[in-house]
Amino acid sequence: MRAALLALSLFAMPLSAQALETASGPVTVTEMADGLVEPWGLAFLPSGGWLITERDGTLLHFDADGNRNPVSGLPGVAANGQGGLLDVMVPRDFAETREVFLSYAARQNGGVGTSLAAGRLSEDGTRLEGTRLVFTMSPGSTGGRHFGSRIVEAPDGTLFLTIGDRGDDPSAQDLARHNGSVLRINRDGTVPADNPFVGVDGARPELWSVGHRNPQGATLDADGQLWINEHGARGGDEINRVEPGLNYGWPVISYGVQYSGRKIGEGTEKEGMEQPLFYWDPSIAPSGMAIYSGRLWPEWEGDLFVGSLKFGLISRLERSGDRITEAERIEGIETERVRDIREAPDGSIWFLSVGQGAAYRMTPG
Repeated sequence: MRAALLALSLFAMPLSAQALETASGPVTVTEMADGLVEPWGLAFLPSGGWLITERDGTLLHFDADGNRNPVSGLPGVAANGQGGLLDVMVPRDFAETREVFLSYAARQNGGVGTSLAAGRLSEDGTRLEGTRLVFTMSPGSTGGRHFGSRIVEAPDGTLFLTIGDRGDDPSAQDLARHNGSVLRINRDGTVPADNPFVGVDGARPELWSVGHRNPQGATLDADGQLWINEHGARGGDEINRVEPGLNYGWPVISYGVQYSGRKIGEGTEKEGMEQPLFYWDPSIAPSGMAIYSGRLWPEWEGDLFVGSLKFGLISRLERSGDRITEAERIEGIETERVRDIREAPDGSIWFLSVGQGAAYRMTPG
C-alpha cells in the first residue's frame, strides 16, 4: 500500500491546476488527463496508474506518470443513446489476479442490454486477456435510455451492478425482469445462495433490490453498506441506502413529476415501499458518488460527494444517522457535467468532467 500511495503522489507534471472555494477553505483542482470523449468510469490501479472508460467503447490505461494508451481486447460494445462502455471496477485482489470488470451496453436478440464482462489486464496495460461475459440482463430492449451500470465490489467479494429501467417505467416493479434494480452476483456470474429473491417464484435470482429508475452512482460506506443515487424525472433525484429485498418505489411513488408535468404513480409514499433518505428538487441529474474517508479532510469524514450532469457542480452532503442534508455545492469550470467521482488511495478526490473532457484531482490548499 505504501508503494501505491507513493506512486499516486508522484504523478508526472499536471496539465493545469486551479483553486476552488469550499466551506472548508480553498482546494486545488489539478487536471490529470485531457482530450477525453464522453468519459464515464474511473478506477485506480495499485501500481499508481488508473483506468478511464469512454462511452464510445474506449478503455484508456494511464501509468503512474500519466502516460496513456488504449486497451484492446474489450467485449463488443453498443454505443447507442445513453449506452456504450460505462463503468470500470478494479477488485481488491487485482495485484494477484489482474482482473478488471467492465459494464457496458451489449447487443442482444431484439435489442440492447446492460452487461458485465471481465478480463485480465496485461502487464504493460495495453490489452485485456481472456475477456469473458459475466452477466447480461434479460430481456434487452430497443430503447437507448437508462442503463444504470455502476459496479461495486461488496465486502464479501460479490459484485453489485445497478440496472436502469431502460425507459420502461413499469418494468422496475416486475420481478421477472432485471430492469430498474440492483443486482448481486458472484464474480463468475453465478448467483449467491443468500440473495433475497432466490427461490421466489418467477423472480430473477440476481435481484438484490427493485423499484429503481436509473442508478448512476453507487458506493460503499466505511461499514461496507451500499448506497446509490438515481435519476428522477423532473424532480425526485434520490439517494438511497440499499438493503436486500426492498422495493424503492419507482414508478409507483416519486417526489418528481414526468417531464410533461404529468403526475407519477400514486404519490410520494406507499406501504411496503422505501423512502429516499434524500432527494433533489429541482433535479441535478446525479451520477458518480463517493463517501469520503476523511483522510485529507477530516471534517468531511462520512460525507457523500455526488456529481451533477445538469448544473455543473459537485454536491457535498452530510450524514447524521438517517438524516442527510446538502451542505454545499462545489462549482467551477472543471465541474461541468461530472460523470464519476472517486476517492483515490491517497485521499484525494478525483472526478470526470464530460463537459471539459478531462479528469481532475482535488487536494487541500
